Amino acid sequence: MQKSAIKILTAVAAASMVLGFSAGCGSAVQNNATNSDAQKSVSKEVTGIAIGNQKIKNGGTLTIGLSSDPDKLDPTLSSSLYSRYVFQNTCEKLYDINSKDETVPLLASGKPKISSDGLTYSFNVRKGVKFGDGTAFNAAAVVKTLERDLTNKASARKTELGPITKVSATGEYSVQIDLSKPYAPLTAVLADRAGMIMSPKALDSLGDNFASAPVCVGAYKVVQRVPSTSITLEKDPNYYDAKDVHFDKIEYKIITDASIRAQNLKSGDIQVADSLTPQDASSVKGNSALSLMSVLSLGNQGIYINLANAKGVGQPTQQIDSPIAKNAKIREALDMSINRTQLVNSVFGGMYESACSFISPESPYASKASNTCVKYDPAKAKKLLKEAGVTTPYKIKVQVTNTSLNEQLMQAIQSQVKAGGFDLEIDPVEYTTLLSNVDQGTYGDAAQLGWSGRIDPDGNVTSFFKTGAAMNYAGYSNKTVDSLLTEAASTNDLAKRSKLYGEASQQLREDDPYIYLYRMRYLTGVSKKIAGVYVYGDGVLRVSHAAFLAK
Repeated sequence: MQKSAIKILTAVAAASMVLGFSAGCGSAVQNNATNSDAQKSVSKEVTGIAIGNQKIKNGGTLTIGLSSDPDKLDPTLSSSLYSRYVFQNTCEKLYDINSKDETVPLLASGKPKISSDGLTYSFNVRKGVKFGDGTAFNAAAVVKTLERDLTNKASARKTELGPITKVSATGEYSVQIDLSKPYAPLTAVLADRAGMIMSPKALDSLGDNFASAPVCVGAYKVVQRVPSTSITLEKDPNYYDAKDVHFDKIEYKIITDASIRAQNLKSGDIQVADSLTPQDASSVKGNSALSLMSVLSLGNQGIYINLANAKGVGQPTQQIDSPIAKNAKIREALDMSINRTQLVNSVFGGMYESACSFISPESPYASKASNTCVKYDPAKAKKLLKEAGVTTPYKIKVQVTNTSLNEQLMQAIQSQVKAGGFDLEIDPVEYTTLLSNVDQGTYGDAAQLGWSGRIDPDGNVTSFFKTGAAMNYAGYSNKTVDSLLTEAASTNDLAKRSKLYGEASQQLREDDPYIYLYRMRYLTGVSKKIAGVYVYGDGVLRVSHAAFLAK
């Protein structure tokens, strides 16, 4: 039996450390627009702080202020952006994306070869690579991981992997994936959690408890986790590129208050701060000791409406017995009671963008249909509520992550929707609690939750809105949408896929299982004492080859 590599500290110790990090108060963002010069400065795309020709020094501990505690450190089960931060250093993928949002080989040694009928993908994997426990990385390990992703009852990857019928090792370092029908998103899927290959030895030893001592191929390995407080990584000597890994340790400190993260960055207590607010980003931009990275998200933020997720994702759906769950007119009324432009300007200083669908306007798959938002019209919203036969103001409770910025967002929405005939109650909970609640269907009427985004549109919609999908938190089912998504994933024709996704966007807009709100900008503060830090459109903070700069 493998010994656990992670030390879990006592609840008392963890609680005391949490109190230390949560001291202080204050609003993350003021309710007014930032001046245009600051907007332009902060909104300028900066995807990385390169080392270039600068001299570096090896050793030391990189300390990162992380805005939320990751969920399970298990690629098969995880659904949190913040777990992907940790995985980026500890659990490499077959493929990755670059600054241009293109897929590139990582543990795979080259691009996959696709058969003429689109039903077979073949690729080789790197030789001479070891997992963190010293066991050899090979094709058999890839097969074991993908089979687990496809068969584990709690897997969040099953839907993403699409119509795979078989995964086989055709040689020690050769993999073949057979499909029942063509599946265009597959390479992009293998550039995310589904492509993270886990140690067969650790899987055999730990099974569903893999997250207690995760072992993959990575520059670092997890050695300690203090729930809600910190995660500590150590450099892995088994890593194939260990000579270019420079820190001895990386420590993630969970600091949920954005203003405190910014303060810690300015004081030097941390060297990287993720998810800065637009206001704090402006102050970081003006600090000569700090750099700012700014990247528009491929994902979106919005509000799930619980339609039929009564027993939890993966279980048979059951209609929720509430007017908003049963009547699309009420959901449409809520949608048109939200002024997205005003929301983005007032809460985020105009530095984020309104979102109308699962496709970013910058995506090559974007269309007029996917870019169209529901028109803000509170008067019409009231008429729809009257037609629906409900008493106004109609009460709705929305769960939201209990950070100052998220609560402020919901307070702004709460104020807006009054004019449309709604009485919105805010229910703040911890981020990991919110993830658990939407998964179990225990979030009540609605929940505010987003998605960090994927380069292929399929990764931003199918797992959430296809009938029976692994992250269908709304319990939504529509045969038209199912058919459109299946057809779109089965062709490599960009124009055809764009048209089909546009049609799916329109249907989702009519049904409103999820009310799209905005597309955030990933704002990351970095000390000028370090370099080699990157963030791309998928939102993942990349620091595996970062280093302290020599004085």
